[in-house]
Amino acid sequence: MADSLTSMNQTILTNARIVLPTETIEGSLVVEGDCIAEIIPGRHFSEGHDLHGQWLIPGVIDIHTDYLEKEINPRPKTNFPLPIAFHMMDQRALACGLTTVLGGVRFSNDRSKDSTLWGGNGLALAEGYEKLRCTALARHYLHVRWDTNFEPVDDLLAAMQNYECIGNIVYNENIPGERQFQDLAELARKRAARGDKTIAEARAELEEQIRIGRSINNRAKVKAAFGGKICIGSHDDTTIAHVIEAKEMGATLAEMPTSLVAARKAKELGLAVCMGAPNYLRGGSHCGNLSAAEAMSEDLVDVLCSDYHFPSLLNSVALMLERGMAPHRAVAFVTLNAARVLGQEAELGSIEVGKKADLAAFHIRDRHAFVKAAWVDGRLKLQLGLPAPETVAAVAPLVAAE
Repeated sequence: MADSLTSMNQTILTNARIVLPTETIEGSLVVEGDCIAEIIPGRHFSEGHDLHGQWLIPGVIDIHTDYLEKEINPRPKTNFPLPIAFHMMDQRALACGLTTVLGGVRFSNDRSKDSTLWGGNGLALAEGYEKLRCTALARHYLHVRWDTNFEPVDDLLAAMQNYECIGNIVYNENIPGERQFQDLAELARKRAARGDKTIAEARAELEEQIRIGRSINNRAKVKAAFGGKICIGSHDDTTIAHVIEAKEMGATLAEMPTSLVAARKAKELGLAVCMGAPNYLRGGSHCGNLSAAEAMSEDLVDVLCSDYHFPSLLNSVALMLERGMAPHRAVAFVTLNAARVLGQEAELGSIEVGKKADLAAFHIRDRHAFVKAAWVDGRLKLQLGLPAPETVAAVAPLVAAE
């Protein structure tokens, strides 16, 4: 690169530890428009954003978060408008280094465990989401948590084709007593505690739900509608049979398998495996399922997602670095591998010339990750304590620091 600026459309990020797909370098990066224009090892320039030796990584890609519904319904029987919830989630995401977010929403006819104003009507939320995402700081899509045991779905699946905001669709089998939550007595007790039912009434309701659920399986219709178009996944697979069915029904992602046998089978069949970052960071599953660290020790994990806690993503990276993992491998769990799952690796997920300039700068202090800045499409969207770039004339020289 010549030692001069040729365009006012350039941004220089300098004095950074830049994590590339296969290595980490110290140097500078040039953004032109919305793309990465040049990566310059070993150079520190006097103009632009001085990152003071911070880590510079691709923007984090979160393929599954529950934040959206938590913002809509932070407490039982307390609902807030979607615009408030959406924009707060957007800001929280950037503050944690996330530049692409898939917010989870249920598509189901089961209202028994849904206390939000959407009542399980994911299509209504998608309509509002589609209008809001163009006003956001980060990139936003919907992570569809699809109930596999309800009908009719033909009209719903047809309508879903019209929404660009749908980023992936994940099978969630909600038959009580199966997969993650197998204790029917405990489920009945919790359901009774939420409303005006007795435990006996709640148990009878669960038994009826089991009967209906086992008679319906709409996965084949989802595969016909979305197979080969977007990522299809399967949630909470526990047995080998679960994974085989998921594969047959178009899944390319095993999301949070609850057992080692399921995770191993998923990898054997070529499915990407996603685990929750909070699971890794905390040292285990909060509900006693498969430990992310244990699965990672067998090289069974491709992607970490925030699940319910945005800060866990970069803090998991910090923990991996502390444990001696190479930076490019640690960062890939929350960037490039996630982009591959979504089919977006041509544009997102790694720092390479020509790719979108979605970036995050952070440092690690007291073993924790602190985000200082984030860029989306080459534009600075978050700045926390980072000096603003100097105003530079169009032909001002780039002078290497002494």
